[in-house]
Amino acid sequence: MTDRATVRHQYADISGTRVFYRECGPPDGPVVLLPHGYPCSSYAFRALMPALGDRWRLLAPDFPGFGHSDTPTGFAYDFAGYTRFLEDFTAHLALRRYALYLHDYGSQIGLRLAMRHPGRVAALIVQNSDIYEDVLGPKYAGLLSYFDAPTPDKRAQLAAAVSETGYREEFLNEVEGDVAARIPPDLWKLHWALTDTRRREIGVALMEGLKENLAWFPRYQAYLREHRPPTLIAWGPRDGYMPAASARAWLRDLPDAELHLFDDGGHWLLETHLPQVVKLVRDFLGRRHVDAG
Repeated sequence: MTDRATVRHQYADISGTRVFYRECGPPDGPVVLLPHGYPCSSYAFRALMPALGDRWRLLAPDFPGFGHSDTPTGFAYDFAGYTRFLEDFTAHLALRRYALYLHDYGSQIGLRLAMRHPGRVAALIVQNSDIYEDVLGPKYAGLLSYFDAPTPDKRAQLAAAVSETGYREEFLNEVEGDVAARIPPDLWKLHWALTDTRRREIGVALMEGLKENLAWFPRYQAYLREHRPPTLIAWGPRDGYMPAASARAWLRDLPDAELHLFDDGGHWLLETHLPQVVKLVRDFLGRRHVDAG
């Protein structure tokens, strides 16, 4: 490893909010932007970044209300608000071109950014990202039931999931045996330690916001069909929210995408299958000649 592959932990003022972000790689290198999902933070990319930092510039912010970023009053803690934040983050760092890593909630936020600035997207790396409603996994049943008929009892079930036990379930999901043993308990322990009462409310509101996000699914698909960005899909099908069918659905709109399924992997491949994912990403970005930001 070179010094370029050392992850740097930084803070920036983004529209009046103190934001934590991780940066790795040469300042003039091709940019890979890493928006995180739920219930995680930029911590999800801590091992991927040094594995690519010899050649690419990787940037992973903690969204407001997550990780080490502030939780400001007045911020819009929804998909639109986080899209504006990510747009402001790229403006602050003067990013003009980047590959987007799409995973979990970060997928829809990243895609909304791509729709606002399609010319800036050099490539997509898709990992367990749901934008096709007809192939959602069985773990969505509770959410869909709540959307169809919201009741206080059903909302209480959502709130109960924003807990250390709920976080553990999110991270382990449906992986088993040796694969489950590769997922460190630090993930749910550390993220729960950073979740105060206000952040719990934000987590519940984001779950509720998934109903509005479902209405965006056709728009995400239209963006893919229209712009056809070069795309790598790396997927763990042992995912109760996003099974193998969710991965293959991306080929409807991106028939030229490269799809790789890790049969024993689940939602958090960067914890369980990091070397394999790194090899795929390095090869993909290298062949695509992703240009500098």
